[in-house]
Amino acid sequence: MEILTENKILSILASVTDPEIPVLTITDLGIVRDIKFDEIEECWEISITPTYSGCPAMDMISTQIRMTLFSNGISNFRIKQQLSPAWTTDWMSDSGKEKLKKYGIAPPNNPDFGIPDSPAACPNCGSSNTSLLSEFGSTACKSLYKCEDCLEPFDYFKCH
Repeated sequence: MEILTENKILSILASVTDPEIPVLTITDLGIVRDIKFDEIEECWEISITPTYSGCPAMDMISTQIRMTLFSNGISNFRIKQQLSPAWTTDWMSDSGKEKLKKYGIAPPNNPDFGIPDSPAACPNCGSSNTSLLSEFGSTACKSLYKCEDCLEPFDYFKCH
């Protein structure tokens, strides 16, 4: 029998995808904040942080976590939503940002990946000759942009 560890649970959770952006996992997004064993209650506590407070995907993500853990024979756990500190795009993995770009969504333009106030680069052609069409894209965490070179509209994952 394999001993259950925090790393084992994390590797299992790496298969849970975001319901709004299915190319990203919850570990790509960095919403899994902590995994620890509660010796008093003899269960694993998994803390997750929503990308936005009130994010409608969190109920589905919690359900997917439950189903994934149950299907891997793990039943002694609880899921806790942790609101503080607030989620930030800094918690996204580099591979997650690359997956966003390949999927056609411009990744967040935080200081680690460019100048914070620079325009979103087009994920289709790479041009930074882009313009904001709407602060609100297909979900609350994205803005809608248009590339002035290839003329394609695209979502930009907002920094926060």
